[in-house]
Amino acid sequence: MGTVSGRAIRRLAAVIASATAAGCATLGGLAALVQPPRFATVPDRPAELRLLGSGSGLPLGGAGVRLWARVENPNPFGLTLSTLNGSLLLESARSADWPRAATLDLPLGLPLAARQQTEIPIDLTVSFSDLPELADVVRRAIGGSTVPYRLDGTIGVDAGSLGRPTFGPLTLLTGEMRIRR
Repeated sequence: MGTVSGRAIRRLAAVIASATAAGCATLGGLAALVQPPRFATVPDRPAELRLLGSGSGLPLGGAGVRLWARVENPNPFGLTLSTLNGSLLLESARSADWPRAATLDLPLGLPLAARQQTEIPIDLTVSFSDLPELADVVRRAIGGSTVPYRLDGTIGVDAGSLGRPTFGPLTLLTGEMRIRR
C-alpha cells in the first residue's frame, strides 16, 4: 500500500467539512417542513372565569381563568409542544383596545403523536391590582354577561432531528367566558 500525502489528506478534510456543512444546512432547512400545532377552543368545555378574593399575591383580588384548548399535530411525525408564551386579552366595552389581562409562559413538554390531537387546560391568574382597566370587564361578568377573550402568543416545538422551531406570534384561541358559579 502506498502512503497518503499531506495534500491528499487536506483535500479529504475539505471534502468532509464541506459535506458536513451542507448536511447541517440541509437539516436546518428541514425545520421549515415542520408545521405548527393547531389550536382550537373545545366546544363542550367552555372557558371559565372564577373570582378570587384578596390574599397573598392578590391584594385587590383577582380572577382565575381556565381555557380549554384542542391541540392538533398536523405533521406526519410526532413532536413535543415544548413552550407556550402569550397574552390573554379581554374585550372591554369602554375601549376599542383589548387590555392584556395576563401573560403566559409555560414550559409544556406535551408529546403530540403524528396527526393526533389532545385537549389541554390552560390556567391563568389575573390580578385586579395590576389591571385597573379591567374593572368594566369584571362588572359585565358579575352581571352575567359573557366576556370575549383572545389568547395571542408563540409556540415552540421539539421535532427531534428536524429542529426546535418557534411559531408566531399568532392568535391561538378566541371565545367567550362566563363566571363559574
